[in-house]
Amino acid sequence: MADAALRVLRRDPALRVLRRDPVLRAVIKAVGPCLLEVTAREPYEALIRAIAHQQVHGRAAEAILGRFVQLFPGPHFPQAEQVLAMPVEALRGCGFSGAKVIAIRDIAEKTVGGLVPSLEASKRLDDAALIERLVALRGVGRWTVEMLLIFTLGRPDILPVDDFGVREGWRLATKGEAQLKPKELEAIGEAWSPHRSIAAWYLWRASDAGKKLKSVAAA
Repeated sequence: MADAALRVLRRDPALRVLRRDPVLRAVIKAVGPCLLEVTAREPYEALIRAIAHQQVHGRAAEAILGRFVQLFPGPHFPQAEQVLAMPVEALRGCGFSGAKVIAIRDIAEKTVGGLVPSLEASKRLDDAALIERLVALRGVGRWTVEMLLIFTLGRPDILPVDDFGVREGWRLATKGEAQLKPKELEAIGEAWSPHRSIAAWYLWRASDAGKKLKSVAAA
């Protein structure tokens, strides 16, 4: 790793905390500076995009979303009221399953009704309050809300212990035979607060590195 990158790692207050854990210290050294990117958008939009990506390859999900957006005039993501006015058949025609159409319409209805907060309103709610509100939506579980908290709202202290990649990254980094149970990793991760989102990002990178090694070995 270049000297400049090492200086960044040593100077960053979050990484100074995370490097106290010897496992994370090794991962950080191997990966380098954190490149976690946050895309600020309305939670309503982020949730619909998350629904589109559930159990579908990324490129296929983006194609479906592209057809969805094209149903509505204008350059911006369709508003909740527009989605509710669109016939169900048209939404199905984009490639959404019946269950996903129900979930998308529920998100739109709850946005109009005020349960799904705006981006500005979200900033006034803490992590637990947002999770409690949004898991009440059709098709939205805790993991989906945690992804919104990290990648849309930029919340710094989220550790999605139910995420396969996060647990697999820890298993690979510790050379464990099996993944830890979510509660076990949650207990370990308490020491990483208030920077657990960055810890999750590094564990995802460790998981990605493991996939690449497996692919090379299989070639």
